[in-house]
Amino acid sequence: MPRALLALSIGAFGIGTTEFVVMGMLPEIADGLGVSVSAVGLLISAYAVGVVLGAPTLTALGVRFTPKQTLIGLMVVFVVGNALSALAPTYGTLVGARVLTALAHGSFFGGGAVAARRLVPRDKATQAISLMMVGLTLANVIGVPLGTFVAQQTSWRLVLAACAVIGLVTIAGLAAWMPAVSGERTDLRSELRAFGRRQVWMVLGVTMIGFAALFAVYSYVSPILTELGGLTEGWVTPVLALFGIGTTIGTLAGGRLGDRYGLRFVVVGLLVSAVLLVGFALTARTPAAAVVLLVLFGTVAFAAGPVVQNKVIEAARVRGGSLVSAANQGAFNVANALGAALGAGVLSAGLGYTAPIWVGAALALAGTAVCLVALRTEHVDARTPDPVVADVDTWERVTATVR
Repeated sequence: MPRALLALSIGAFGIGTTEFVVMGMLPEIADGLGVSVSAVGLLISAYAVGVVLGAPTLTALGVRFTPKQTLIGLMVVFVVGNALSALAPTYGTLVGARVLTALAHGSFFGGGAVAARRLVPRDKATQAISLMMVGLTLANVIGVPLGTFVAQQTSWRLVLAACAVIGLVTIAGLAAWMPAVSGERTDLRSELRAFGRRQVWMVLGVTMIGFAALFAVYSYVSPILTELGGLTEGWVTPVLALFGIGTTIGTLAGGRLGDRYGLRFVVVGLLVSAVLLVGFALTARTPAAAVVLLVLFGTVAFAAGPVVQNKVIEAARVRGGSLVSAANQGAFNVANALGAALGAGVLSAGLGYTAPIWVGAALALAGTAVCLVALRTEHVDARTPDPVVADVDTWERVTATVR
């Protein structure tokens, strides 16, 4: 695999770490700035706002440049945002710096996925995307726990400064390893034209509904494990670490199997997720069984991520596809909000902590139905000429130059 994929993965690791590590540093940031923990919690919302604003805006601005130029520019934004966060003298300054940092998030993953699949032969496109995305899962396994520990022992500012350094390493890697021919400049009109394709919306629907199953459960995994499973709070962190390892394995496996089976793999994955969640709901009071099923669920759920990311780019049928790729990152955030909201709804109704698990199972089945329709639409589209798929010579010339 090209070394440029390593640079993309390092960037994904940095972005994942800076996004989630704040959750583990809330008390330290609150003490350092003299504000309440609840006020610091709004930094999470501020980051989400930045992702939503930045994904379409910066991606649209970047279509005039090559993927290499765009990705380096996004990492510059990321570095500046983290540096300002580390130096922020006031709470308001930190909020603004976090929004700035988040602007690069969705666009980097969207454009990075397009660049990653151009670095390899077509039959390894999903695998290339998975190698980039594994940096995000490793952030939850390594970056966030390590960053939380460093913040507790030294300073939260040092952690955010370290994220800026990771961004600098990514810039150096992209500059040295990302070929200028890893993609072409496109125009905004053709990128927007992709949203007129039904298959694009079907894949986005799979992401929004299918992955909402994951967040309906994961958003409440701590009380599920303690209140239902009877685990002590000290065991929650090791279980989440196992869950993170499972998501990493799933991402890598999904890259390999997704290239072979495509959306059929996602259909099977969503069905298996539903079965695992039913089992989880029925055995949630048995700690060993609950932990095993939860980790397996995370593994299977994350395996579909690289597949839908690749499929939405293919469905666009445009030269670039970075805008629909970024839109899929937005769809993941919608899935996060939808799953968490539905889980909160059943909990507020007094249905207990098994209720979000049942909601997750229902969402997985609904996602399966949407994916079956998307698979059918894909077969219909395959009968019509596709200028991107037909242009195999261009693809092979690009990948041959990269190799």
